[in-house]
Amino acid sequence: MTSFGITPGPAPARLTMGIVSAGRVGTALGAALERVGHVVGAVSAVSDASLHRAATRLPESVVASPPDVAARSELLILAVPDTELDGLVRGLVATGAVRPGTIVVHTSGAHGIGILAPLTETGAVPLAIHPAMTFSGHDEDTARLSSACFGVTAADETGYAVAQSLVLEIGGEPVRVREEMRTLYHAALAHGSNHLVTLVADAAAALRAALAGDELLGQQLVDDQPNGLAERVLAPLLSAALDNALRRGRGALTGPVARGDVEAVAAHRRALDGVDPDLAESYRALALHTAQAARSTDTMIEMLERRA
Repeated sequence: MTSFGITPGPAPARLTMGIVSAGRVGTALGAALERVGHVVGAVSAVSDASLHRAATRLPESVVASPPDVAARSELLILAVPDTELDGLVRGLVATGAVRPGTIVVHTSGAHGIGILAPLTETGAVPLAIHPAMTFSGHDEDTARLSSACFGVTAADETGYAVAQSLVLEIGGEPVRVREEMRTLYHAALAHGSNHLVTLVADAAAALRAALAGDELLGQQLVDDQPNGLAERVLAPLLSAALDNALRRGRGALTGPVARGDVEAVAAHRRALDGVDPDLAESYRALALHTAQAARSTDTMIEMLERRA
């Protein structure tokens, strides 16, 4: 048994891998798999940034075109943006570069294995293995994979065993996602991660407006740049709130909406509207959803339902 309570299948043989392309995700995965004995034989890279990532993270790999990468590979990782995946798959089919029996993995969260159907029909083994992690493009990306969960989708139990073994090898936790649930899975991750960035940036902007011009002697001046005083004020509060939410769910909710303090929430809306009407509207929408989920008072909900 592993630390996740999962009994993996046999560890995959050492595989010669190819990666299309040398983006943040592809090079991080390639580096992680090389650490456990696989070999990235070839990688595709076009832009200066991707060429740099290939040279620094995968220095022993040959830089080649996508068809040439595919022809060299027993395990082919397609780590391209969601919008490019379908065209890449069809292009590889047209070249005939992917040999029957090649394990073809894509890293898209939005898609399952259906998008690989043209390659599956030529004898490839389709896998969708999506790391539920954000990538910065720096060395810490590879280290973070060892603490990440991976949404995996395969055509059969043999495919799931291969995907599970690959993820467990690099220290990640595989999570099965049914083909028809990939969109919902991806929506949940995007809602949590992307909208969190917007929420934090909005809170920091409002806090800068509240603090600017009243700094204490010797204190850093508040400007419009991130990683300043406003962020330092928010960091421990938001870190604790996130930790509590993950541990306790909606039971972690505190603040004026949870208390049913209509006057405080109405005052918040007026203050935020003076800074940015769009920010105030975002607050209203989130506060309304929070109030409904918390079964707040009718007075609170009615106030928040009014846009003005």
